[in-house]
Amino acid sequence: MADAHRHSRGSGHTRAPEPPSTPPLLPGLDQEQLQVLRLVGREWGRVAGDPAVWRRALPVNPDLGRFPAPAEILPSRFERLVRVSALSGQPPMEITEGTEVPPTRLGRVGYRVRRVILGAALKSTAIAYERMRKLVALPVLSADALSSVAYGPEAMLTVLVLAGVVGLGYSLPIAVAIVFLMLVVGLSYRQTIRAYPHGGGSYIVASANLGRVPGLIAAAGLMTDYILTVAVSISAGVAAITSAVPALTGATVPIGVGVIAVLLAGNLRGIRQAGVLFAAPTYFFVIAMFALIAAGLVDAAGRGFQPVPAPPVTLVEGVTVLLLMRAFSSGATAMTGIEAISNAVPAFRPVEWRNARTTLTWMIAILVALFAGMVAVIHLSGVVPSTQETLLSQLAHRSFGSGWMYVFVQAATAAVLLLAANTAYNDFPRVLSLLARDDHAPRSFLRLGDRLAFSNGIILLSVSAALVYVAFDGKTDSLIPLYAVGVFLAFTLSQTGMVVHWWRLRNRDWRKRLAFNATGALLSGIVFVTAGITKFTSGAWVAILIVGVFVLVTLRIRRHYDTVGRALRLHSHAIELPMHTIPAHYGSCEPASSVRRGAPESPAQWAARENEETPEEIHHLSVVPIGTMDLASMRALAYAASLQQPVLALHVSTSEDEAARFRDYWVLWGDHLPLEVVVSPYRAVVAPLVNYIEALHEQRPGLTVTVILPEIVAVHWWHRLLHSRLAARLRRALRPLPKIVVTTVPFHV
Repeated sequence: MADAHRHSRGSGHTRAPEPPSTPPLLPGLDQEQLQVLRLVGREWGRVAGDPAVWRRALPVNPDLGRFPAPAEILPSRFERLVRVSALSGQPPMEITEGTEVPPTRLGRVGYRVRRVILGAALKSTAIAYERMRKLVALPVLSADALSSVAYGPEAMLTVLVLAGVVGLGYSLPIAVAIVFLMLVVGLSYRQTIRAYPHGGGSYIVASANLGRVPGLIAAAGLMTDYILTVAVSISAGVAAITSAVPALTGATVPIGVGVIAVLLAGNLRGIRQAGVLFAAPTYFFVIAMFALIAAGLVDAAGRGFQPVPAPPVTLVEGVTVLLLMRAFSSGATAMTGIEAISNAVPAFRPVEWRNARTTLTWMIAILVALFAGMVAVIHLSGVVPSTQETLLSQLAHRSFGSGWMYVFVQAATAAVLLLAANTAYNDFPRVLSLLARDDHAPRSFLRLGDRLAFSNGIILLSVSAALVYVAFDGKTDSLIPLYAVGVFLAFTLSQTGMVVHWWRLRNRDWRKRLAFNATGALLSGIVFVTAGITKFTSGAWVAILIVGVFVLVTLRIRRHYDTVGRALRLHSHAIELPMHTIPAHYGSCEPASSVRRGAPESPAQWAARENEETPEEIHHLSVVPIGTMDLASMRALAYAASLQQPVLALHVSTSEDEAARFRDYWVLWGDHLPLEVVVSPYRAVVAPLVNYIEALHEQRPGLTVTVILPEIVAVHWWHRLLHSRLAARLRRALRPLPKIVVTTVPFHV
């Protein structure tokens, strides 16, 4: 909590924006708006009365302490959620962002089921971003890329086998081309990490350098990639299980949907394992793959590295350029997840960008070794794709029989693929939150759920992935055509954005860096076009259609938010002012600074205090939560002041910089009403707001606290989905407390 009324007497200037990893919630005001705010403040000064009278009239002390700074929040060993102290030394709270026990019997049953699955609602908690060392970051961030070795080579051979033995002979040249592409794209992303040390995902890079629409196209590619990462990883993981246990083959779809449900519940709980436990499946997979490659090479060495003749296969089509291009684009899906490290640069220990680049180099080296080694062993062993058993399972059976080593290979493969699916649950909601921050997605995707995870984004990812998985019957080879389009679309736009970045910057060695990124953009673009053309009828059209619809919808959402923003802009002629000031006798009340919190009251005392029968027995305090200084907020402040009762404005900030910026705006307006700023160490708004109001209630239980909220009311119902239901969430959260009233001041757009 910020100290009460510590207003910095500035000129109302805006401060530098925070890094993309922590998007600010307070919109900045331009020079025109700042001038209007100053004029509006003068009008308020004529009618609102002496600000000192409003402050003396407060029946509570608004200074309730502060939340701990983010640096003081330390995670436990196995969780990402940590307990933090509440305001005024209160015990940990149990009311979360709008969750309460429903009044109906069926609702109570559903509530209890939810609590069993998701765990108890968390309130006095915060997200702690654990800094990872390289040995932990490598498996955690590389799971998606390294696990693609389990299906990338097989996807390539599944296309080549259509041309029979002759087609399979092209596997080595195509693999060499894919390895070259891996090296080029890997070096390109090393440049991205250096240029964007706060995380340079495709959406951020493309938006910053190419513009809004290319940025949205890159985001669409990323979103498609993450959805298909879940579907493809789970389908490949289930294939590894059914290869080891053929009796489960008929249950492929139910098993996959069940796994998605488990991932959904686990991520909604907001709990993730510590880095060491998270790293184990990836390291086991790498060990298993190197053991499999070594065993295959030793076996081939015994026969002078002569390839075993492939079994007879049915010739479906001849070797054509189109077929080779399809095989190349399918095999290139082994590169998925390469950009994960560039997205997560702030998660590394200092020096962040240098450690991230080193980790990326390790990942590319391992990926190249595994992919090249696997293709070589498959070529030497003469195995071909089969609908009954994966290539990895065939190789493991050939090298290790059906013993414990075969079980280890299959278990490690299934584990890392499921882990790779879980990686998308970290990135998909994050990209959605960035889109919501930029008004290209509903702002509900900025909100943290009961367990302080981006619940709405997690649910959307799970539903989308499950629908895709069921629609394609959980078959990896059917999902691969959709996969390559989104992956390489994002790669292409990200690398093209970096070309523009270096061209504009032109610092030391900019030509060399531009050349790396230009080569990566060119090759990624070739793969994208190849996949789009050659796999169009096989399902790539679905991915292209999704990208187009996504861009259209996000632009429409942005247009609506822009319309609302124009309607909310300050206009001196449209400002509502209170007609009366606070009565003079309030100035003789006990000063707020002398108010002390009393002992907590029992429910019986609460009931007794709610027995006021005359208006004179009711003592008021109006609390007005203010997000920004706009027309809706001014209307709510005017409404509260017109009641001629004590008023306290409340602002929740996610950082000290944002809090200082809001204080500058408030001072520029004239500081006419008492203001308290709560600096929250986590990006939730409702939880600290409820915490503060509870603390005020505990300080003076006899007060009737009226929470007055500005509310945007849209004309069309589909536009209402784009706006916060803050009033309803606050009502549910505060309903257990007596003498708390929540009301709204509507602003129609």
